[in-house]
Amino acid sequence: MLMKKLLLILILFAGIFSFVYPQNFNGRLSSSLYTFERFDSANTSTTYARTFQMLNLNLGKQNVWLRSNMNFEGDLLESGSQIDNPRVRLYNLYLDVRDIWGAMFFKLGRQPIFNGLAGGVFDGGTLGLDYKGYKLFGYYGGNVPAYQDFEFTDDLSNDYITGGEFTVYALTDWRFSAKYVNKNFQNPAYDAVRLDPNLNPIDVTIANASNKYEYLSGEISYSMPKIIRVDSRYDYDMNFETTSKVEVSGRYEQIENIGISMYYNYREPRIRYNSIFSVFDYGNTWEIEGGLDYRIQNKYTISGKFANVSYNDETSQRLSLGLLSSFGGLTARKGFGYAGELDAISLYGAHAVLDGLLTPTLGFSFTRYKQSETAPMNELVSLMAGTNIRPWRFLSFDVQGQYLNNKIYRNDWRLFLKVNYWFNTNLNLL
Repeated sequence: MLMKKLLLILILFAGIFSFVYPQNFNGRLSSSLYTFERFDSANTSTTYARTFQMLNLNLGKQNVWLRSNMNFEGDLLESGSQIDNPRVRLYNLYLDVRDIWGAMFFKLGRQPIFNGLAGGVFDGGTLGLDYKGYKLFGYYGGNVPAYQDFEFTDDLSNDYITGGEFTVYALTDWRFSAKYVNKNFQNPAYDAVRLDPNLNPIDVTIANASNKYEYLSGEISYSMPKIIRVDSRYDYDMNFETTSKVEVSGRYEQIENIGISMYYNYREPRIRYNSIFSVFDYGNTWEIEGGLDYRIQNKYTISGKFANVSYNDETSQRLSLGLLSSFGGLTARKGFGYAGELDAISLYGAHAVLDGLLTPTLGFSFTRYKQSETAPMNELVSLMAGTNIRPWRFLSFDVQGQYLNNKIYRNDWRLFLKVNYWFNTNLNLL
């Protein structure tokens, strides 16, 4: 109910604003069809044809915008109809106001959040300051229900997300950031049979606490264009009181046509605090990878990377090779050791012709893998071919065929069709 009231407020505000000031109205409308076949047994199957309608709308001017993103999906064939269809998914609907007095900004509504700890969308508000190389903001709101339904949580005290971020980018070549997030989910209570101290069965109501994720994170980055870049990050799990993740990546490219890269991470499995999985004796992993790439006449890039991944008692290695160009790329990968043996090669290409009217695409991959030394070897083949047709800047068509073959999906063929329409117009209703 609260979410619907919020929608009415936003629509009323946008309506008044559009009559007072000239507006820009832009967005994209996409319509797509996806067909596939699902086998119920070895000899019986059902054909599905699902349609997706995506609408992205932005209405505003300069620093005040009403932004939305929604999707309507359903089945065209009654024989392949899925549960709860058709379905509307409301991904975004929020008021975005920036550059208030040259420093403040806020967002109100169903909005995205990107922080590396608990990304996604939430229903609430964000308020912040961005001034002379310093940025501080906080947010609070309810978790979005399953399938992005147009509803607001009925238990905000237990089903919410809150957090904040402080970033310093005023220093030349440096960026510092500190983040906090606390995300909670209230699981529905249920009754179960348990034994009392006398071993008699009794009915007990199980109601777990809602606390799930609570993290502190810090980031430090240093960058000198075309010379060196280093990014580092540290995550601390406040519920388990332990280090969750350490990550460092770097790239050096001062030597002409040569790039040297490095990557390291240490991580604990990210588990909900009140989950049953938190009682298991799990272990952490750490990974280190080094790479080298060489550019040939600014047209082609040859790259190679080697990584070592360590678990509690075992280690595995990973070797990756690649050839990249403006037309696409060819990559090969081989894995060794505890994580399972894997040999894979993949090819992808795309190139626009006829002044962008046609952009054919082609993708192919072949993989051989086994999960242990004594396990049988499995193979997987996938193929994708299609084209994008764009007769005008505001209209395009996509058609793509997909093929998959492995021990689970034998000769699986799929078809994907899509139409995109972009629009951008200025409104002046007075």
